Amino acid sequence: MAARSVSHFPKLLVVVALVCAGLVLVAWQGNGVPVAHAYHTPEEVEAYRGTQERALATGQNTYFMASGNCAGCHGHDPSGYASVTAEGQDVNVVDDWRSSIMANAARDPFWRAKVSHEVQVNPAHQAALENKCTSCHAPMGNFENHYTGQGLYSIAQLEQDTIAIDGVSCVPCHIQREDSIELFFSGNLHFDTLNRPLFGPYADVDIFGAPMESFVGYAPKYGAQILDAGLCAGCHTLITETADPDGNPSGDEFTEQATYHEWLNSEFNNREHPETGITCQGCHVPLLDDDIGVVLSANYIFLQPKTPFGQHHFAGANLFMLNMLKENGDTLNVTATDAQFDSTIERTNRMLRQHTLLLETSVASRTADTAFVDVKLTNLAGHKFPSGYPSRRAWVELTVTDDIGDTLYHNGGFNDGGEIEGIDPIWEPHHDIITTPNMVQIYEMVMGDVNGDFTTVLERAKEPLKDNRLAPSGFSSTHITWDTTRIVGAAFTDPDFNHVNGVEGSGTDVVHYHVPVNGETGGLHIRANVWYQTAPPRFVADMFTHTSPEIDLFQSLYNNQGNAPFLVRSNAIVDFSSGIDDLRELGVHIFPNPVRDGILTISGMDARVLGLEVYDVGGRKVAERLGYNRGSWQLRLPGSGTYVVVIRTTERSFVERVVAL
Repeated sequence: MAARSVSHFPKLLVVVALVCAGLVLVAWQGNGVPVAHAYHTPEEVEAYRGTQERALATGQNTYFMASGNCAGCHGHDPSGYASVTAEGQDVNVVDDWRSSIMANAARDPFWRAKVSHEVQVNPAHQAALENKCTSCHAPMGNFENHYTGQGLYSIAQLEQDTIAIDGVSCVPCHIQREDSIELFFSGNLHFDTLNRPLFGPYADVDIFGAPMESFVGYAPKYGAQILDAGLCAGCHTLITETADPDGNPSGDEFTEQATYHEWLNSEFNNREHPETGITCQGCHVPLLDDDIGVVLSANYIFLQPKTPFGQHHFAGANLFMLNMLKENGDTLNVTATDAQFDSTIERTNRMLRQHTLLLETSVASRTADTAFVDVKLTNLAGHKFPSGYPSRRAWVELTVTDDIGDTLYHNGGFNDGGEIEGIDPIWEPHHDIITTPNMVQIYEMVMGDVNGDFTTVLERAKEPLKDNRLAPSGFSSTHITWDTTRIVGAAFTDPDFNHVNGVEGSGTDVVHYHVPVNGETGGLHIRANVWYQTAPPRFVADMFTHTSPEIDLFQSLYNNQGNAPFLVRSNAIVDFSSGIDDLRELGVHIFPNPVRDGILTISGMDARVLGLEVYDVGGRKVAERLGYNRGSWQLRLPGSGTYVVVIRTTERSFVERVVAL
């Protein structure tokens, strides 16, 4: 592997660095026993970390170490040598991670409020609830407590534990044991605490591990699990125990989330589908597209670049919380800067807009009274959409206007509070055919208690009343994970849901709208939007009837920020068909079709023709003519594609579709 060029460094810096490298090498010659001093003095570490207003947590407990201890080598390198691409782009893992939801898992005010809510509903279960919730959101505090014999871990302990507040930090992911991944769930994580390794994707013979062992006491080792989707399974498959409304255990279990199992039940599963498979890391820790690689550690000029290099972006879908963390950084004691949050927000925007859905809108047919509009959604994610915590939902908004912009139909709109207008007051069922504006297609999981009633209290949840979240491509009702990934409700019998021509696994849904047009014969301007929301008003409403410092804080932040949904995809078409076209009676002839030389001829027009327009498939007018002139017209089409020719008369509009090759 070629070493990165240092020609861009000032000569003095290069000389000093090479001298230091020589001294370091000397210190590790002979029997390989390090000299009795750390690689970096406190002053050197501070210089590399920089003076930050929002400093990372530092320190360690018995088994775990905070991210600030990693930043000296794996954070920003002021010399521009380590953690940069061949083009000089800074890709250091610490700064990319620190503004992610992972880094802020223990600060997340929605999570803190929801834990408080669950405890207030069932106060006798406080110890168990807080211990379960912190096992994934604050693993370095939770498992330290258990490993040192201190028992269950509480929110009160978390609030005093700076290492635990570091969230899902570097060490908990990199010390998971290979022999336990994908075998244990619900926060039951298994760490290698005996040998103090930090697992990575590089062969042991290619690792210069002595500095890490000396400086932070961990030994970098190869671990195949670090690139395996099973690394994420322990927290992203969560099974909870059910309590009845009186707080008594019912003996039931509820799948709060099964994002990992959803991935297993998809074409993204690279074990069952190696030709199409993509792991969790493939999307959320994307490998750098660079054959040269990246130098992993600052301060050691002799280190060569390593590949693959996983960029620690951890972009998901939770823009709502990222914006809340950024706008309330001082209140929530975040360690990321506004610029770092902006980077994560932009990556999350890109993930949602470009890698989540495809959206297609078409008019199947049209009469004088009704336009039959089909909206097709295709899930591009390797799990359900939405996935994760059950509060999340996505829905379709459909708007139809006429040629002058007047609204003929609107379905799925929302008010200033972020609530969808016209939906069922408790929960909206799945729809295949939508005939009225108050039938809205919402993709969500709705929790039900032991009595079959809607609930937002996780501990009361027994089974879904509805789960029509879009399935991933390849999803099957016969897969071994079906018990934790079921489609529930009317979606299961919807012939268009995850089926095409009766074949399962499409990862799609087609919603059929019957849109009243009340005799409108002009163009229909149709726009479909898909919106996404993390914390819908109806999901937090019950929580806001309780009070605690955590709930009150989140409610204040929630009310100040608002809850506007995020636009995932939008698609617009213009339809001119009216179902009463008969150009032969009018005597107009449009030819040739298809057009091969770009020239389209329209003949046979008489005084009955008031004008004509030509539109491309997206509704953009490319040609227009008012009245008739000697009964014929030739025009050159601007390129290949499908065009719509509209002939307007005093009585109606006639439409002809033309294909240009």
